[in-house]
Amino acid sequence: MHTSALWTPGREAPAFDPASLLLAVPRVRETAHVLHDPRSGARGMGLGGQAAVEANGAPSWPLLASLPPIYPEWLGDRSFCEVHGTRFPYVAGAMANGICTARIVIEMGRAGMLAFFGAAGLDPQRVEANLVEIKAALGSGEAGSGAAWGSNLIHSPNEPALEARVADLYIQQGVRRVSAAAYMGLTPMIVRYAATGLSQRPDGSIHRRHQVFAKISRPEVAARFLAPPPGDMLDALVARGELTAEEARLARYLPVAEDITVESDSGGHTDNRPLSALFPVILSLRDRLSAQHGYSRPIRVGAAGGLGTPSAVAAAFGLGAAFVLTGSVNQGAVESGLSDEGKRLLAQAELADVVMAPAADMFEMGVEVQVLRRGTMFGVRAKKLYELYRAHASLEAIPAEERARVERDLLREPFEDAWASTRAYWAARDPAEVTHAEADPKHRMALVFRSYLGQSSRWAIAGQADRRADYQIWCGPAMGAFNAWVKGSFLEPPEARTVVQIARNLLEGAAVCTRAQQLRSAGLPIPAQAFDFRPRPLN
Repeated sequence: MHTSALWTPGREAPAFDPASLLLAVPRVRETAHVLHDPRSGARGMGLGGQAAVEANGAPSWPLLASLPPIYPEWLGDRSFCEVHGTRFPYVAGAMANGICTARIVIEMGRAGMLAFFGAAGLDPQRVEANLVEIKAALGSGEAGSGAAWGSNLIHSPNEPALEARVADLYIQQGVRRVSAAAYMGLTPMIVRYAATGLSQRPDGSIHRRHQVFAKISRPEVAARFLAPPPGDMLDALVARGELTAEEARLARYLPVAEDITVESDSGGHTDNRPLSALFPVILSLRDRLSAQHGYSRPIRVGAAGGLGTPSAVAAAFGLGAAFVLTGSVNQGAVESGLSDEGKRLLAQAELADVVMAPAADMFEMGVEVQVLRRGTMFGVRAKKLYELYRAHASLEAIPAEERARVERDLLREPFEDAWASTRAYWAARDPAEVTHAEADPKHRMALVFRSYLGQSSRWAIAGQADRRADYQIWCGPAMGAFNAWVKGSFLEPPEARTVVQIARNLLEGAAVCTRAQQLRSAGLPIPAQAFDFRPRPLN
């Protein structure tokens, strides 16, 4: 005779009606028992109590399944936390120009999460000073020794020497993790960083000192990071004395990056791809290349872009993300390097208050970044500069009316004076740029226009009041979604938005949304409100 499992309640009766289920769903750290009521045919949920195969005389219900507890710590790939020594599978992205401050990195590290310092756009001296501060607070960042942390290494096609200097700095300072951003292919600098320190253990396995998080939005770029470095590039690094022969040999057995961040519709550099379309393609590519190259250890694929609500974070984990990375929502946090006025503008943003605009670092290539539109004219003005650059061969060829408008509203000085200050900047930073510009009037125009684009983000960081209309604030639609979610809660005021509270609430809410979906899939009448986790202070 077949005996069905039964569930007997403890101090709490089971929940069968939507109102009772709404109260029970958020208790994700308890085992949830899926029950059947033979009289009504309804399905419900029991917390606590006892499961048994025989009735003991107490009221009981047929037990269909038991769902184990859900912890925010367990939402991603366990190997992420094991390899990087974090408690949570959560990363705060490396917002450039120091917007992701040392303070953000330290606070996240202390909370058991990972953050990357926003080194892009800063001179190496400032980067080094921040690395020293982070190391003093968190330690080396090696798993098992202090808290995890990292720093950003951005591809700089116009300044390869700067990219090389920053990569050298990271090797010298013992930075264990870098977020490789804006790469369209591999460069010797990122390959050198990835391969430096490779060694073989007595059991034959390879120890990796440096971990690369490759932020990608295209399969062809992901494929380069998922493959071992090109042999000719490794040989050239060995010939220059930048890698040992042993490091180069071992690098041929490993992918350049073992953590891939799939960046969808995000702030800053973005291809505006929807995560639900992009992520499965990269996941499949990871699996195919892992088999092709015979990798023996996991490659983790995380999700970024558009993650401003618990439902979005839960959806990313549901797609198979090993970890999630947030950016725009942290820019408005109290620890962010953005000015208070910039944070206020971000806190007012709605879902559609973003626009694409030319990127300062890749202006001539037509590359764009996503920025805040509401409260600033930067997007419109930056696009106008790019149109003028495309249409004319030099500053002098720009029609008088257009020239007057640019000089008055954007540069706030004549072209001649703008070039003089731009020339002085590049003479100190990279004299070759001055030589190029003086031989090529179109390049001179590009440098002048890039000076406006570059300074606009710094005006937003400094909170320069007379340049408020020119603030460049990198922002994706996640910011508007986040603002809608926190409206009316303790996280609505900008001064309450700490990076840890943002992260903990997103993760806790994602766990609740995941539990609600599990129960709904099991046939329970879960009300829609169960998916609307409301922010609350979390320790």
